[in-house]
Amino acid sequence: MLVLLTGIVLSGCNNLANSNQEDTVKTPEPSFTLTKDQTHNKFSSTIEPVIRVPSGAVIEVFTEDAADEQIVPGMTAEEYSMMDYDGNLVHPLTGPVYVEGAMPGDVLMVTLHKMEPGDWGWTRVVPGIFVDSEEFEPLLRTFELNKEMKTVEFSDGIAIHLEPFAGVMGVAPPDTGLLSTIPPLANGGNMDDSDITEGTIVYFPVFVEGALFSIGDMHAAQGAGEVCGTAIEIPGRIIYQVDVIRNGRKMSEPQYETDDYYAVTAFAPTLDEAARKANVYMIDYLESQHGLDRSSAYMLTSLAADLKIAEVVDRNMLVTMHLPKNIFIK
Repeated sequence: MLVLLTGIVLSGCNNLANSNQEDTVKTPEPSFTLTKDQTHNKFSSTIEPVIRVPSGAVIEVFTEDAADEQIVPGMTAEEYSMMDYDGNLVHPLTGPVYVEGAMPGDVLMVTLHKMEPGDWGWTRVVPGIFVDSEEFEPLLRTFELNKEMKTVEFSDGIAIHLEPFAGVMGVAPPDTGLLSTIPPLANGGNMDDSDITEGTIVYFPVFVEGALFSIGDMHAAQGAGEVCGTAIEIPGRIIYQVDVIRNGRKMSEPQYETDDYYAVTAFAPTLDEAARKANVYMIDYLESQHGLDRSSAYMLTSLAADLKIAEVVDRNMLVTMHLPKNIFIK
């Protein structure tokens, strides 16, 4: 879930991020459209792409909810407890998209231009996924989304602001086997990072020819960690752009940026290990892109960077480190 961006390329990336966030109205017109039946739910280099596009292509995709329509609007907790829920259907991802010119060692830059939620969503408590299972009963709720007010009513007197994002996105790993979409990995996967939303530019290391990018599992709202096992799971529409960066900055896992900060991601079995990896990745970034020696870069991360928990319930933990851009005064 990496390749040496030149100063020119990095500057271009920053400018692109700035323009996306300052003027979100100017969403580029997509040249390609993928429907929510053009999906798969594994990561593998052997899955055939549904489309081939050139570098620079703008793609519109429609995505299904995480349960692939097994849960329906208005379903009650009792109805859910009686249904034959099939976990093998989880995470239908729209794709894969073959990006022409992408080769192992390159970086795939994915600009998230638009994240549009559907009309409804659902959330369930998965007992034992994080907090002691004996304390909580299974629970399911479905919600209507108030897209005009950009809120969802959780209960009487409690409304949550809609902040849609895609929980799963990534490129194909080098493995020929079929990898689960559940854990975040070096290729991306189930990162469930609510900061990776509209206007964000995400960088993925390319492991196979064509990159084979897929995206899905949209969430209407989610707290950092997704502690009960689900967000407000929704269908939706995404517009994104893919660009191949050759001979760029080396990276081992996805990284991303907005107008305000640069961020690295790191997965591991424990939060401690993931946090340490994220710190090292940010030191690597400061050394290669800003010319700091490693000790100075380490010191700067302690003074200015923030470690954040993104995910704690998907087998691997995901920790990010954010570095504000306003510390660079020239």
